[in-house]
Amino acid sequence: MDSLNKIPSRELNVTNVNDTKIRGRGLWDSIYRPFQTKLLDKLAESHPDLPVFILNCYSSLFSDPPLSSRPVKIGRVLTSLIGITCLRAQTGVGPQVTSHVFGLRKAFEDGTYKASGEEPLEGGEWLAGEEGNAWILNTVDKIVEAIGGESGGTTFAPGIKAKL
Repeated sequence: MDSLNKIPSRELNVTNVNDTKIRGRGLWDSIYRPFQTKLLDKLAESHPDLPVFILNCYSSLFSDPPLSSRPVKIGRVLTSLIGITCLRAQTGVGPQVTSHVFGLRKAFEDGTYKASGEEPLEGGEWLAGEEGNAWILNTVDKIVEAIGGESGGTTFAPGIKAKL
């Protein structure tokens, strides 16, 4: 337990808030390009704070803090993979799953997977292709099915079978 870092790497303060917001917006843009602004506008139609809240999540939660001596780094590709798997397991949020699949693909199309500070991910390019995308989705579906038994899901992830 002594080897765990006790200093938070995502604490916002006056010296890092602007850089953190820029980092989060950069991640958002790289995932949703070319619809990043249109999507934020659409979210704002529901409530003006919704895009602000979401961008702040991308800033301080989803984007990696600046490089330091800390070994913990998720990176652009794994962030997309986490988004895809969590949303797919949740079920009922198909458009969000689709947008994150496209976000994973864009990481390799626009080169953000190898941006400064990003570490290579073995198999990342395969995961971003058609075959890899299908493997991700099918694997998550199998896990949800296994957890849910005959019902095909859980109370959180009710399953992916059609109700009719």
